[in-house]
Amino acid sequence: MADTFQAVLISRDEDKKQSVDWTELSEDDLMEGDVTVAVEATTVNYKDGLAITGKAPVVRRFPLVPGIDFAGTVTKSTHDGWKEGDKVILNGWGVGETHCGAYAGRARVNGDWLVPLPDGMTPKDAMAVGTAGYTAMLCVMALERHGITPERGPVVVTGAAGGVGSVAIALLAGQGHHVIASTGRASEADYLKELGASEIIDREELSGPARPLGKERWAGGVDAVGSHTLANMLSMTSYGGAVAACGLAQGMDLPASVAPFILRGVSLLGVDSVMAPKELRIEAWQRIAKELDHKKLGAIASVVPFSEVITAATDIIEGRVRGRVVVEMPG
Repeated sequence: MADTFQAVLISRDEDKKQSVDWTELSEDDLMEGDVTVAVEATTVNYKDGLAITGKAPVVRRFPLVPGIDFAGTVTKSTHDGWKEGDKVILNGWGVGETHCGAYAGRARVNGDWLVPLPDGMTPKDAMAVGTAGYTAMLCVMALERHGITPERGPVVVTGAAGGVGSVAIALLAGQGHHVIASTGRASEADYLKELGASEIIDREELSGPARPLGKERWAGGVDAVGSHTLANMLSMTSYGGAVAACGLAQGMDLPASVAPFILRGVSLLGVDSVMAPKELRIEAWQRIAKELDHKKLGAIASVVPFSEVITAATDIIEGRVRGRVVVEMPG
């Protein structure tokens, strides 16, 4: 009999009602791929919360093992780039959406989707960063390419106490930026200042309908919220500034005006982490390993056992999670 391992499985009945269950799987149950990985750590992102709670149609194939991130060790490979014993990270590529994901003891994937675990990082470290933190680094890199330096003026980070926001604050502050953190959780002010935020503003300042142009308050920003919040950020961005957008916590709509773009030369920089090319991924992870203060990483992340992953997924959707959640897999 093949060795089995515990897994979370999302299913849907004939009436399209979703259910989430614990089950035992074997490698025979996994999907196609040329690399098999022993999952040593994973995480709970907002997208994972949406998948498990069914709040959004993240999972598009049933039944499916959710979980869009993992880090672990290669156990089998027919891919030229990987061999048994290699330490790897996976983010995105439809894993946990259309391909069986991280919430299982093993994962079988396309080797082209994997990147090497940077030297000096453990699987738990990598999952303390996860897709949220890797996306935050992609946003920072996008702002850099646009010339948003500390000398240009303050930068704003929305959803500041969440995973993307927390890592973005730490990275931007580490580069010397004056970071304005927007949050709906006033109780997290000390945490955000510990990460490097210079100012805290209430998200209510940005969450209502935006004026076509507001007072110029920042040179750039990182937004994981979308909707009115992003519209307000754009209206308050200074001449020639830019906002990197990567999320939709408030909504997918963008009720904005063209005024910031045509009167102030503001740029909206779209950031996608799911299908980002491998070269960009490797650069982002190498920079995370070098630039993200490990002490801050410890403050950002909490660790839960695999048995609590479903509870953590609900908590993140209900706004009860600060920073990042690392899921420790059973030995």
